Amino acid sequence: MFNKLSRLNGMQTFTVVWFGQLVSMLGTAMTRFALLIWAYQQTGDATTLALLGFFSYILFLVFSPIAGVLVDRWDRRWVMLITDLGAGLMTLVMLILYSTGGLQIWHLYLLEALTGAFEAFQRPAYSAATSVLVPKEQYARTNGMRSLSEGVSQVFAPFFAGLVLHVVDIDGVMFIDLATFIIAMMTLLLVRFPRPVLSAEGAAARGNLRHEMAFGFRYIYQRPGLLGLLLIFTGVNLFAALTYFGIMPAMILTRSNGDELALATVQGALGIAAIIGGLVVSFIGLPKKRIHAALGFTAISFMFGDFLFAVGRTVPAWIVAALVAAFFIPLLVSGERAIWQSKVPPDVQGRVFAVRDMLRTAMAPIGYLLAGPLADRVLEPAMAVGGSLSGSFGWLVGTGPGAGMALMFVGTATLGMLISASGYLFRSIRCIEEELPDYDSLPESDGVNVT
Repeated sequence: MFNKLSRLNGMQTFTVVWFGQLVSMLGTAMTRFALLIWAYQQTGDATTLALLGFFSYILFLVFSPIAGVLVDRWDRRWVMLITDLGAGLMTLVMLILYSTGGLQIWHLYLLEALTGAFEAFQRPAYSAATSVLVPKEQYARTNGMRSLSEGVSQVFAPFFAGLVLHVVDIDGVMFIDLATFIIAMMTLLLVRFPRPVLSAEGAAARGNLRHEMAFGFRYIYQRPGLLGLLLIFTGVNLFAALTYFGIMPAMILTRSNGDELALATVQGALGIAAIIGGLVVSFIGLPKKRIHAALGFTAISFMFGDFLFAVGRTVPAWIVAALVAAFFIPLLVSGERAIWQSKVPPDVQGRVFAVRDMLRTAMAPIGYLLAGPLADRVLEPAMAVGGSLSGSFGWLVGTGPGAGMALMFVGTATLGMLISASGYLFRSIRCIEEELPDYDSLPESDGVNVT
């Protein structure tokens, strides 16, 4: 079997790895859904859920620069294997704590932070490995498949987690999660990744650790189109963290009187829309100019999706909002990823992508940190019946529990749309595909493999 798998072509190898990562993502999402419900039951406020997201970014930001260097130096397959193993160990620790009755909220914060450290290595390794496995004409397709796997986990994780919770308990969900990590590692053990060809940029980047860590920053700074795209998506991640990731579960639970099925249904709708969007990218493709997917679809997702979440007060309304918002996410993500993969030489993608991921997610922890207090201490009281803002905005989002969080969605709908559309104002961003050469149109140093 190993000999057969070692002879797979690039797209087939990617598909094997993608399947393993899909299964692992499904297990991880099941555990996170179960623990999210458990955490909300312990405290009953939005801040607890927002802080889970906040802590997941802390070590991710700290380790990203060095992770990018090591991803380019090491075999990217082994980087993914080790990070999958590390994330699995975090689940095992949570399982032991829960089974012995010792699990506390602060444990979740700590373990989320440690998992983020592994994610700092896994993300650039996965993206950079994809670039050397398939030709650039397939980048949109493979990115669509990656978005598809994210959608599958959103759809089925709450459903499967709910079934398991009714039969056993959270520890049963975590046992399944551990099994999915094993499957992901098995697929990585059975394949091989080609090493990227050394480029002129890769040769210039070589040096001591400090020099190589700085290379990713310099590379992006010297290319205004990539820098502008990075700044836009930094803002996008901030607004998404404030509402979409930070307080949406709390808003739905609050406005539905703690109905876990309502939350699972809305999250399922988000996943279904993401699956449809992923299938569209995988089989139909993106607009010829991928910048339209990156900017235009992001603006549409904010403008309509977040606004509908804000004004909706029932599960059917939230389902419509979820479908509108999430359908465009695979398209915009695939378009933005494909631009970066086409412009950055594969042998330095670890360094560049790690810096990109670090900088564009740097504002997300701030969004998570602000989301809970802004909701619980400012806007929820202000939008209570008779509150200071209820007379101005009550007609739009209602009043009472959850209305303050809904008003936050109005804000992110407006700001997210504006920052996404602003990219069209700058030629370096608007014309990035024509004016910034693809990496394969640049001279290579000598055509040898990186060792």
